[in-house]
Amino acid sequence: MSPRSASHMVSPPRRRAADLPILDRLGPLRRYAEIGIAGYPHEARIRLAVINVMALLIAFTSMAYVATYASFGVMKYWPLIAVNLGLAAIALVAPLAHRINEIAAIVVIWVAEYAALFFFVRELGHNSGIQLNYIIGAAVAFAICGMAHIRLVFAAVLSGLALHLAAWFLYPPGSARITADPALLHNLYVSSAVTTFGIVALVVGYALIKADRARAEADKLLATILPEPIIDRLKETPEGRIADAIPNASVLFSDLVGFTNLAHDLGAARTVEILDGLVTEFDRLASEHGVEKIKTIGDGYMAVAGVSQHQVDHCQRLARLALAMPGVVDSLSRTHDVDLRIRIGIASGPVMAGVIGADKFSYDVWGETVNLAARLESHGLPGEIQVSAQVHDALGDGFLMSERGPVPIKGVGTRRTWFLIEEAKPAATAAT
Repeated sequence: MSPRSASHMVSPPRRRAADLPILDRLGPLRRYAEIGIAGYPHEARIRLAVINVMALLIAFTSMAYVATYASFGVMKYWPLIAVNLGLAAIALVAPLAHRINEIAAIVVIWVAEYAALFFFVRELGHNSGIQLNYIIGAAVAFAICGMAHIRLVFAAVLSGLALHLAAWFLYPPGSARITADPALLHNLYVSSAVTTFGIVALVVGYALIKADRARAEADKLLATILPEPIIDRLKETPEGRIADAIPNASVLFSDLVGFTNLAHDLGAARTVEILDGLVTEFDRLASEHGVEKIKTIGDGYMAVAGVSQHQVDHCQRLARLALAMPGVVDSLSRTHDVDLRIRIGIASGPVMAGVIGADKFSYDVWGETVNLAARLESHGLPGEIQVSAQVHDALGDGFLMSERGPVPIKGVGTRRTWFLIEEAKPAATAAT
Protein backbone atom coordinates (compact mmCIF):
# COMPACT_ATOMS: atom_id res chain seq x y z
CA MET A 1 0.00 0.00 0.00
CA SER A 2 1.37 3.41 -0.96
CA PRO A 3 1.80 6.19 1.66
CA ARG A 4 -0.85 8.15 -0.17
CA SER A 5 -3.32 5.25 0.05
CA ALA A 6 -2.73 4.87 3.76
CA SER A 7 -3.27 8.59 4.24
CA HIS A 8 -6.51 8.36 2.34
CA MET A 9 -7.82 5.58 4.55
CA VAL A 10 -7.36 7.48 7.80
CA SER A 11 -8.31 10.94 6.57
CA PRO A 12 -11.50 12.55 7.88
CA PRO A 13 -14.48 13.07 5.61
CA ARG A 14 -13.80 15.68 3.01
CA ARG A 15 -15.26 19.10 3.46
CA ARG A 16 -15.64 21.28 0.43
CA ALA A 17 -16.01 25.01 0.72
CA ALA A 18 -15.01 25.04 4.39
CA ASP A 19 -11.97 22.89 3.62
CA LEU A 20 -10.62 24.77 0.60
CA PRO A 21 -12.39 28.13 0.32
CA ILE A 22 -10.29 29.01 -2.73
CA LEU A 23 -12.28 26.45 -4.75
CA ASP A 24 -15.42 28.53 -4.36
CA ARG A 25 -13.89 31.03 -6.80
CA LEU A 26 -13.80 28.39 -9.54
CA GLY A 27 -17.57 28.23 -9.84
CA PRO A 28 -18.65 25.36 -12.14
CA LEU A 29 -15.03 24.13 -12.40
CA ARG A 30 -14.93 23.27 -8.70
CA ARG A 31 -16.17 19.71 -9.08
CA TYR A 32 -13.49 18.92 -11.61
CA ALA A 33 -10.83 20.65 -9.52
CA GLU A 34 -11.71 18.42 -6.57
CA ILE A 35 -11.11 15.12 -8.41
CA GLY A 36 -8.62 12.96 -6.54
CA ILE A 37 -7.48 15.58 -4.00
CA ALA A 38 -9.15 14.16 -0.88
CA GLY A 39 -6.80 12.72 1.70
CA TYR A 40 -3.86 14.97 0.92
CA PRO A 41 -2.53 17.74 3.21
CA HIS A 42 -3.98 21.22 2.75
CA GLU A 43 -1.15 22.70 0.66
CA ALA A 44 -1.00 19.60 -1.51
CA ARG A 45 -4.75 19.76 -2.17
CA ILE A 46 -4.45 23.32 -3.40
CA ARG A 47 -1.60 22.30 -5.70
CA LEU A 48 -3.53 19.30 -7.04
CA ALA A 49 -6.63 21.42 -7.60
CA VAL A 50 -4.52 23.80 -9.72
CA ILE A 51 -3.19 20.82 -11.70
CA ASN A 52 -6.74 19.66 -12.34
CA VAL A 53 -7.79 23.06 -13.62
CA MET A 54 -4.67 23.23 -15.78
CA ALA A 55 -5.49 19.80 -17.23
CA LEU A 56 -8.99 21.00 -18.10
CA LEU A 57 -7.59 24.09 -19.81
CA ILE A 58 -5.19 21.93 -21.83
CA ALA A 59 -8.15 19.82 -22.96
CA PHE A 60 -10.14 22.91 -24.01
CA THR A 61 -7.11 24.38 -25.80
CA SER A 62 -6.46 21.12 -27.62
CA MET A 63 -10.06 21.01 -28.83
CA ALA A 64 -9.75 24.60 -30.01
CA TYR A 65 -6.71 23.56 -32.09
CA VAL A 66 -8.74 20.64 -33.45
CA ALA A 67 -11.35 23.11 -34.68
CA THR A 68 -8.64 25.34 -36.17
CA TYR A 69 -6.96 22.50 -38.07
CA ALA A 70 -10.29 21.15 -39.24
CA SER A 71 -11.22 24.54 -40.67
CA PHE A 72 -8.13 24.37 -42.90
CA GLY A 73 -8.77 20.81 -44.03
CA VAL A 74 -9.50 17.67 -42.04
CA MET A 75 -7.74 15.28 -44.39
CA LYS A 76 -4.60 17.40 -44.71
CA TYR A 77 -4.19 18.00 -40.98
CA TRP A 78 -5.61 14.72 -39.63
CA PRO A 79 -2.33 13.75 -37.79
CA LEU A 80 -2.43 17.03 -35.86
CA ILE A 81 -6.14 16.63 -35.17
CA ALA A 82 -5.63 13.07 -33.91
CA VAL A 83 -2.78 14.05 -31.56
CA ASN A 84 -4.77 16.97 -30.17
CA LEU A 85 -7.74 14.71 -29.53
CA GLY A 86 -5.43 12.25 -27.75
CA LEU A 87 -3.86 15.06 -25.72
CA ALA A 88 -7.30 16.32 -24.69
CA ALA A 89 -8.31 12.82 -23.58
CA ILE A 90 -5.11 12.35 -21.55
CA ALA A 91 -5.54 15.75 -19.90
CA LEU A 92 -9.14 14.99 -18.93
CA VAL A 93 -8.27 11.69 -17.22
CA ALA A 94 -4.95 12.87 -15.74
CA PRO A 95 -6.52 13.85 -12.35
CA LEU A 96 -7.27 10.15 -11.77
CA ALA A 97 -3.50 9.67 -11.40
CA HIS A 98 -3.68 11.48 -8.03
CA ARG A 99 -4.67 8.09 -6.66
CA ILE A 100 -1.11 6.92 -7.30
CA ASN A 101 0.80 9.77 -5.67
CA GLU A 102 1.05 13.55 -5.56
CA ILE A 103 3.18 13.99 -8.69
CA ALA A 104 1.76 11.30 -10.98
CA ALA A 105 -0.80 13.52 -12.72
CA ILE A 106 1.55 16.40 -13.40
CA VAL A 107 4.17 13.98 -14.79
CA VAL A 108 1.55 12.47 -17.12
CA ILE A 109 0.50 15.92 -18.30
CA TRP A 110 4.05 17.16 -18.87
CA VAL A 111 5.15 14.05 -20.74
CA ALA A 112 2.06 14.09 -22.96
CA GLU A 113 2.25 17.84 -23.58
CA TYR A 114 5.98 17.86 -24.31
CA ALA A 115 5.71 14.86 -26.67
CA ALA A 116 2.75 16.41 -28.50
CA LEU A 117 4.54 19.73 -28.93
CA PHE A 118 7.58 17.97 -30.41
CA PHE A 119 5.32 16.13 -32.83
CA PHE A 120 3.60 19.35 -33.90
CA VAL A 121 6.91 21.11 -34.60
CA ARG A 122 8.12 18.09 -36.55
CA GLU A 123 4.99 18.20 -38.71
CA LEU A 124 4.82 21.98 -39.22
CA GLY A 125 8.38 23.28 -38.67
CA HIS A 126 9.52 25.81 -36.14
CA ASN A 127 7.92 28.70 -38.06
CA SER A 128 4.71 27.62 -36.37
CA GLY A 129 6.05 28.93 -33.05
CA ILE A 130 4.60 25.90 -31.27
CA GLN A 131 7.95 25.28 -29.56
CA LEU A 132 7.33 28.45 -27.51
CA ASN A 133 4.88 26.43 -25.44
CA TYR A 134 7.80 24.65 -23.78
CA ILE A 135 8.37 27.91 -21.90
CA ILE A 136 4.86 27.57 -20.47
CA GLY A 137 5.69 24.11 -19.15
CA ALA A 138 8.79 25.41 -17.40
CA ALA A 139 6.98 28.41 -15.90
CA VAL A 140 4.01 26.36 -14.72
CA ALA A 141 6.39 23.90 -13.07
CA PHE A 142 7.70 26.62 -10.81
CA ALA A 143 4.21 27.98 -10.07
CA ILE A 144 2.61 24.65 -9.20
CA CYS A 145 5.38 22.60 -7.64
CA GLY A 146 7.73 25.25 -6.29
CA MET A 147 10.26 24.00 -3.76
CA ALA A 148 8.04 21.10 -2.69
CA HIS A 149 9.24 19.05 -5.67
CA ILE A 150 12.33 20.91 -6.83
CA ARG A 151 13.75 17.90 -8.70
CA LEU A 152 10.58 17.63 -10.75
CA VAL A 153 10.77 21.35 -11.47
CA PHE A 154 14.35 21.08 -12.70
CA ALA A 155 13.44 18.09 -14.85
CA ALA A 156 10.54 20.00 -16.42
CA VAL A 157 12.67 23.09 -17.06
CA LEU A 158 15.71 21.28 -18.46
CA SER A 159 13.71 18.88 -20.63
CA GLY A 160 11.58 21.76 -21.92
CA LEU A 161 14.71 23.73 -22.84
CA ALA A 162 16.31 20.72 -24.51
CA LEU A 163 13.18 19.92 -26.53
CA HIS A 164 12.74 23.58 -27.53
CA LEU A 165 16.31 23.75 -28.89
CA ALA A 166 16.02 20.36 -30.54
CA ALA A 167 12.77 21.32 -32.28
CA TRP A 168 14.27 24.59 -33.47
CA PHE A 169 17.39 23.05 -34.99
CA LEU A 170 15.97 19.72 -36.18
CA TYR A 171 12.82 21.00 -37.86
CA PRO A 172 13.36 24.22 -39.83
CA PRO A 173 10.58 25.28 -42.21
CA GLY A 174 11.99 23.32 -45.14
CA SER A 175 11.85 20.06 -43.22
CA ALA A 176 8.18 20.28 -42.31
CA ARG A 177 6.21 17.16 -43.18
CA ILE A 178 3.04 19.14 -43.76
CA THR A 179 3.09 22.13 -46.06
CA ALA A 180 0.84 24.28 -43.98
CA ASP A 181 -1.12 27.29 -45.16
CA PRO A 182 0.73 30.54 -44.33
CA ALA A 183 -2.40 31.83 -42.61
CA LEU A 184 -2.44 28.78 -40.34
CA LEU A 185 1.24 29.18 -39.45
CA HIS A 186 0.64 32.84 -38.75
CA ASN A 187 -2.28 32.04 -36.48
CA LEU A 188 -0.34 29.32 -34.68
CA TYR A 189 2.67 31.55 -34.09
CA VAL A 190 0.57 34.46 -32.80
CA SER A 191 -1.51 32.22 -30.52
CA SER A 192 1.60 30.48 -29.16
CA ALA A 193 3.35 33.80 -28.52
CA VAL A 194 0.32 35.38 -26.87
CA THR A 195 -0.34 32.29 -24.76
CA THR A 196 3.31 31.97 -23.72
CA PHE A 197 3.74 35.59 -22.68
CA GLY A 198 0.33 35.63 -21.02
CA ILE A 199 0.97 32.48 -18.98
CA VAL A 200 4.47 33.59 -17.99
CA ALA A 201 3.11 36.95 -16.87
CA LEU A 202 0.41 35.20 -14.83
CA VAL A 203 2.98 32.85 -13.29
CA VAL A 204 5.27 35.75 -12.34
CA GLY A 205 2.32 37.65 -10.91
CA TYR A 206 1.18 34.57 -9.00
CA ALA A 207 4.70 34.07 -7.63
CA LEU A 208 4.89 37.69 -6.50
CA ILE A 209 1.46 37.52 -4.86
CA LYS A 210 2.40 34.27 -3.15
CA ALA A 211 5.66 35.81 -1.91
CA ASP A 212 3.82 38.87 -0.60
CA ARG A 213 1.30 36.66 1.18
CA ALA A 214 4.10 34.58 2.66
CA ARG A 215 5.80 37.72 3.97
CA ALA A 216 2.51 39.00 5.34
CA GLU A 217 1.84 35.69 7.08
CA ALA A 218 5.38 35.68 8.48
CA ASP A 219 4.97 39.25 9.74
CA LYS A 220 1.59 38.37 11.24
CA LEU A 221 3.06 35.37 13.02
CA LEU A 222 6.07 37.38 14.15
CA ALA A 223 3.78 40.07 15.53
CA THR A 224 2.27 37.49 17.88
CA ILE A 225 5.73 36.85 19.31
CA LEU A 226 7.55 40.18 19.23
CA PRO A 227 6.56 43.84 19.63
CA GLU A 228 6.32 45.75 16.37
CA PRO A 229 9.31 48.06 17.09
CA ILE A 230 11.47 44.98 17.74
CA ILE A 231 10.30 43.39 14.47
CA ASP A 232 11.32 46.54 12.58
CA ARG A 233 14.75 46.48 14.22
CA LEU A 234 15.25 42.81 13.35
CA LYS A 235 14.38 43.51 9.70
CA GLU A 236 16.92 46.35 9.58
CA THR A 237 19.70 44.35 11.27
CA PRO A 238 18.75 40.65 11.02
CA GLU A 239 22.14 39.54 12.31
CA GLY A 240 22.24 42.09 15.14
CA ARG A 241 21.50 41.21 18.73
CA ILE A 242 18.61 43.00 20.41
CA ALA A 243 19.68 43.88 23.96
CA ASP A 244 18.42 47.05 25.64
CA ALA A 245 18.80 48.64 29.05
CA ILE A 246 15.72 50.74 29.81
CA PRO A 247 16.14 53.19 32.71
CA ASN A 248 12.46 53.36 33.56
CA ALA A 249 9.58 51.11 32.54
CA SER A 250 6.63 49.35 34.15
CA VAL A 251 5.95 45.63 34.54
CA LEU A 252 2.69 43.83 35.36
CA PHE A 253 2.11 40.28 36.53
CA SER A 254 -1.28 38.67 37.04
CA ASP A 255 -2.37 35.23 38.22
CA LEU A 256 -5.62 33.42 38.91
CA VAL A 257 -5.83 32.40 42.57
CA GLY A 258 -6.03 28.64 43.05
CA PHE A 259 -6.56 27.94 39.36
CA THR A 260 -4.21 24.95 39.29
CA ASN A 261 -6.41 22.99 41.68
CA LEU A 262 -9.54 24.23 39.94
CA ALA A 263 -8.21 23.08 36.55
CA HIS A 264 -7.88 19.55 37.89
CA ASP A 265 -11.62 19.47 38.53
CA LEU A 266 -12.57 21.27 35.31
CA GLY A 267 -10.75 18.94 32.94
CA ALA A 268 -8.63 19.80 29.92
CA ALA A 269 -11.37 21.02 27.58
CA ARG A 270 -12.99 23.52 29.99
CA THR A 271 -9.60 24.65 31.31
CA VAL A 272 -8.35 25.47 27.81
CA GLU A 273 -11.63 27.17 26.96
CA ILE A 274 -11.41 29.42 30.04
CA LEU A 275 -7.72 30.23 29.55
CA ASP A 276 -8.29 30.96 25.86
CA GLY A 277 -11.07 33.41 26.72
CA LEU A 278 -8.94 34.98 29.45
CA VAL A 279 -5.81 35.47 27.36
CA THR A 280 -7.76 36.62 24.30
CA GLU A 281 -9.47 39.37 26.29
CA PHE A 282 -6.25 40.33 28.09
CA ASP A 283 -4.50 40.60 24.72
CA ARG A 284 -7.28 42.81 23.43
CA LEU A 285 -7.02 45.06 26.49
CA ALA A 286 -3.23 45.19 26.19
CA SER A 287 -3.52 46.33 22.57
CA GLU A 288 -6.23 48.83 23.51
CA HIS A 289 -4.04 50.42 26.21
CA GLY A 290 -0.85 50.34 24.15
CA VAL A 291 1.10 47.89 26.30
CA GLU A 292 2.99 44.76 25.30
CA LYS A 293 2.29 41.22 26.38
CA ILE A 294 5.52 39.45 27.10
CA LYS A 295 4.27 35.95 27.83
CA THR A 296 1.73 33.73 29.51
CA ILE A 297 2.62 30.88 31.84
CA GLY A 298 -0.49 28.83 32.44
CA ASP A 299 -2.96 31.26 33.98
CA GLY A 300 -0.21 33.84 34.60
CA TYR A 301 0.03 36.92 32.38
CA MET A 302 2.98 39.29 32.02
CA ALA A 303 2.81 42.68 30.30
CA VAL A 304 5.11 45.70 30.11
CA ALA A 305 4.95 49.33 29.05
CA GLY A 306 7.74 51.69 28.06
CA VAL A 307 10.13 48.90 27.06
CA SER A 308 10.33 48.44 23.27
CA GLN A 309 9.24 52.04 22.74
CA HIS A 310 9.46 55.12 24.91
CA GLN A 311 6.22 55.93 26.74
CA VAL A 312 6.11 58.74 29.28
CA ASP A 313 2.82 57.39 30.66
CA HIS A 314 3.88 53.73 30.96
CA CYS A 315 2.65 53.50 34.56
CA GLN A 316 -0.75 54.91 33.67
CA ARG A 317 -1.13 52.50 30.75
CA LEU A 318 -0.47 49.45 32.90
CA ALA A 319 -2.69 50.80 35.68
CA ARG A 320 -5.62 51.11 33.27
CA LEU A 321 -4.97 47.61 31.98
CA ALA A 322 -4.87 46.24 35.53
CA LEU A 323 -8.15 47.95 36.42
CA ALA A 324 -9.85 46.37 33.39
CA MET A 325 -8.60 42.83 34.00
CA PRO A 326 -10.85 41.91 36.98
CA GLY A 327 -13.90 42.65 34.83
CA VAL A 328 -12.77 40.01 32.35
CA VAL A 329 -12.29 37.51 35.17
CA ASP A 330 -15.73 38.25 36.62
CA SER A 331 -17.35 37.79 33.20
CA LEU A 332 -15.62 34.44 32.70
CA SER A 333 -16.69 33.35 36.18
CA ARG A 334 -20.34 33.99 35.35
CA THR A 335 -20.10 32.43 31.89
CA HIS A 336 -18.46 29.22 33.07
CA ASP A 337 -20.04 29.10 36.54
CA VAL A 338 -16.69 28.99 38.34
CA ASP A 339 -15.12 31.07 41.10
CA LEU A 340 -12.22 32.93 39.51
CA ARG A 341 -10.23 35.59 41.33
CA ILE A 342 -7.18 37.46 40.13
CA ARG A 343 -4.08 38.89 41.79
CA ILE A 344 -2.11 41.66 40.08
CA GLY A 345 1.23 43.28 40.84
CA ILE A 346 2.81 46.31 39.16
CA ALA A 347 6.32 47.71 39.61
CA SER A 348 8.31 50.43 37.86
CA GLY A 349 12.02 50.98 37.46
CA PRO A 350 15.00 49.98 35.32
CA VAL A 351 14.78 46.78 33.26
CA MET A 352 16.76 44.89 30.64
CA ALA A 353 15.12 43.51 27.52
CA GLY A 354 16.16 41.52 24.50
CA VAL A 355 15.44 38.76 22.00
CA ILE A 356 16.66 35.34 23.06
CA GLY A 357 16.71 31.98 21.35
CA ALA A 358 17.56 30.83 17.82
CA ASP A 359 14.79 28.67 16.38
CA LYS A 360 12.05 29.55 18.87
CA PHE A 361 13.05 33.04 19.90
CA SER A 362 11.14 35.32 22.22
CA TYR A 363 11.28 38.85 23.57
CA ASP A 364 11.78 38.91 27.32
CA VAL A 365 12.41 41.38 30.15
CA TRP A 366 14.67 40.94 33.21
CA GLY A 367 15.86 42.81 36.24
CA GLU A 368 14.97 43.67 39.83
CA THR A 369 11.87 45.55 38.68
CA VAL A 370 10.57 42.39 37.01
CA ASN A 371 11.26 40.36 40.14
CA LEU A 372 9.52 42.95 42.29
CA ALA A 373 6.40 42.96 40.07
CA ALA A 374 6.24 39.17 40.26
CA ARG A 375 6.57 39.27 44.06
CA LEU A 376 3.94 41.99 44.38
CA GLU A 377 1.56 39.69 42.55
CA SER A 378 2.40 36.55 44.55
CA HIS A 379 2.32 38.46 47.88
CA GLY A 380 -0.88 40.28 46.99
CA LEU A 381 -4.49 39.58 47.90
CA PRO A 382 -7.22 38.05 45.75
CA GLY A 383 -9.04 40.70 43.76
CA GLU A 384 -6.42 43.38 44.53
CA ILE A 385 -3.88 45.27 42.41
CA GLN A 386 -0.74 45.75 44.47
CA VAL A 387 1.71 48.41 43.29
CA SER A 388 5.15 49.54 44.38
CA ALA A 389 6.12 52.92 45.79
CA GLN A 390 7.53 53.98 42.40
CA VAL A 391 4.23 53.21 40.71
CA HIS A 392 2.33 55.03 43.47
CA ASP A 393 4.45 58.14 42.97
CA ALA A 394 4.18 57.99 39.17
CA LEU A 395 0.40 57.67 39.20
CA GLY A 396 0.03 60.55 41.65
CA ASP A 397 -3.40 62.08 41.99
CA GLY A 398 -4.66 60.54 38.75
CA PHE A 399 -5.58 57.29 40.48
CA LEU A 400 -7.15 56.39 43.81
CA MET A 401 -5.04 54.09 46.01
CA SER A 402 -5.06 52.80 49.55
CA GLU A 403 -1.84 52.13 51.38
CA ARG A 404 -1.33 48.57 52.52
CA GLY A 405 1.73 49.47 54.53
CA PRO A 406 5.10 47.75 54.86
CA VAL A 407 4.98 44.25 53.43
CA PRO A 408 7.80 41.68 53.80
CA ILE A 409 8.48 40.37 50.32
CA LYS A 410 10.59 37.26 49.80
CA GLY A 411 13.86 37.97 48.07
CA VAL A 412 13.19 41.71 48.07
CA GLY A 413 12.80 42.80 51.68
CA THR A 414 10.15 44.92 53.34
CA ARG A 415 8.50 47.40 50.98
CA ARG A 416 5.70 49.93 51.24
CA THR A 417 2.92 48.96 48.87
CA TRP A 418 -0.47 50.29 47.83
CA PHE A 419 -3.66 48.81 46.43
CA LEU A 420 -4.83 50.43 43.22
CA ILE A 421 -8.57 51.13 43.44
CA GLU A 422 -9.65 53.13 40.42
CA GLU A 423 -8.75 55.99 38.15
CA ALA A 424 -9.65 59.36 39.63
CA LYS A 425 -12.54 61.13 37.95
CA PRO A 426 -11.86 64.64 36.67
CA ALA A 427 -13.24 67.34 38.94
CA ALA A 428 -16.57 68.68 37.74
CA THR A 429 -16.48 72.17 36.32
CA ALA A 430 -18.22 74.57 38.67
CA ALA A 431 -21.41 76.08 37.31
CA THR A 432 -21.20 79.78 36.62
